[in-house]
Amino acid sequence: MRGVELDLEAVSFSYRDTPVVREVSLRVKPGEVLGLVGPNGSGKTTLIRLISGVLRDYRGAIRLGGREVSGIGGPELARTVAVVPQETESALPFTAREIVLMGRHPFGGGALFESADDRAAAEEALERAGALPLAGRSLCELSAGEKQRVIFARALAQQPGLLLLDEPTSFLDIRYQTELYDRVREVVETEGVSVLTVLHDLNLAAEYCDRVCLLSRGRVHARGPTDEVLTWSNLTTVFETDVYVDTNDLTGKLVIIPLSRRARDIIRNSGAEPTR
Repeated sequence: MRGVELDLEAVSFSYRDTPVVREVSLRVKPGEVLGLVGPNGSGKTTLIRLISGVLRDYRGAIRLGGREVSGIGGPELARTVAVVPQETESALPFTAREIVLMGRHPFGGGALFESADDRAAAEEALERAGALPLAGRSLCELSAGEKQRVIFARALAQQPGLLLLDEPTSFLDIRYQTELYDRVREVVETEGVSVLTVLHDLNLAAEYCDRVCLLSRGRVHARGPTDEVLTWSNLTTVFETDVYVDTNDLTGKLVIIPLSRRARDIIRNSGAEPTR
C-alpha cells in the first residue's frame, strides 16, 4: 500500500433538484486521517460516494494523485480506493476468508480463481485486521464487531492508497470502536495510506483524526486541526444544541459531552461556562 493524495475543489452535487453538497473543498494527504463530521443530512455519505465513484454527476474537481476520479476506470479505481461501509449484510454463507478475497477482484484480470498472491494478501489483511481467527467462519455467524473486522480486512486486501470509512463503528460497542480505529491508525503510520472517515462520535474524531472537516447543510463550516474545529462555538452552531468541550487531563485530547436541559440548567445556575 502507498498513500495517494485526495483533493476536492469546489465540489457540488444534487439529487435531482435538491442540492446536497455545495462547493466543498478539502485535501487528505498520505499518512493522514481526516474526519468528516456534521449533522445528519449534511452531505458526508454523499461525499464518500462521489470519491469512490458510485456517484458521478458532480460539479467541481475530485482528484486522486492529481487525476480526476471521473476519468479513472472501475478496476483501477478499486485498486486505489477502498470503502468500509457503516454496515454490511450478507444473506449468502460466505466465509470471512472468501469475503476478504473479494477485495482482490480488481487484481484478477478476469481470472476465475484467485492466485497465490491473492491468497497471501488476504491472509495478511485478515491478520492486520485482527480477523484471522474468524477466517473459516460464515459472515452470517459473526457479531457486528467481528463483521467489521472482516470488512476492514477486505478493504486492506485491496491494498489501497486511500481508505474511505463511512461511519464504520456506528453499531459497535466501545471496545470494537477503539479496536478498529487503533488498527486504522496503525495502517496509516506503517503504510502511509490516506484516510477519510465519516464519524458521528465527536470524541472518536478528537482522539483519532489529525484534522477534521465540519459540514453544515452541505457546506464546509470549518476545517483544520481537530482542536481548532471542534470548539464549543462551532459545535453549538452547527448541531444547534449545547455541548461541553474540555481537554482530557491524561491524553490532552478533547472531550465533548452533549448537555441535557437539566445539565444546562445546573451550569446556568452555578455560573460556570460550558466552554473550553
